[in-house]
Amino acid sequence: MAGEMSLTETPSRTPPRPLRIGDVAPDFTARTTQGERALGDYRGQWLVFFSHPADFTPVCTTEFIGMQQAAERFAAMNCALLGLSVDSLYAHHAWLRAIQTGFGVTIGFPVVEDPSMAIGRAFGMIDEQAESSAAMRCTYFIDPDGVVRAITVYPHNVGRSVDEMLRLLAALQRADDGDVMTPEGWQPGGDLLRAPDPEAAPPADAPDWFCQRIADR
Repeated sequence: MAGEMSLTETPSRTPPRPLRIGDVAPDFTARTTQGERALGDYRGQWLVFFSHPADFTPVCTTEFIGMQQAAERFAAMNCALLGLSVDSLYAHHAWLRAIQTGFGVTIGFPVVEDPSMAIGRAFGMIDEQAESSAAMRCTYFIDPDGVVRAITVYPHNVGRSVDEMLRLLAALQRADDGDVMTPEGWQPGGDLLRAPDPEAAPPADAPDWFCQRIADR
């Protein structure tokens, strides 16, 4: 059946709250431009799951081209890419062919169809009562255990930065052990911040005890 998809959670009459950092991402099975996929298929690796308002739109086209051009960089960080919009699978295929013809870029990652907006609503991408997905431009950074580690949301008329997505992914991975934190604007190889010890007394001879930079090793 066209547009068929299923969420693997128990149905509820209560609208789901927006997904938050630390939540396990709702699993689903849906049709994509590369066959049926389940979110659980991506366990064991990082995943950037991103939605866009509609096919054949200018901002989304530039984002898809940028994501594809950076696909190898994401793969080198053990991270897969998965797109989504409410448009049908047929529209997805037509749009991807148009990108290939018009810009010479072949989109290599799958794109999920969500015509019922069931996935968008389960993830909190759109309001439960919304009749349109025009405001959807969300990105979910999901770790190998299926846990949401970061979320970004942009309006329909402002494009995301692929470089910032890569930087955020690198920061999440580098700080994953909990021993260090990343400062403002951190780039791989840059200085880190020592994670504070809540049980340690502030040293009298270190006025910067609450924000100490350390070299990456």
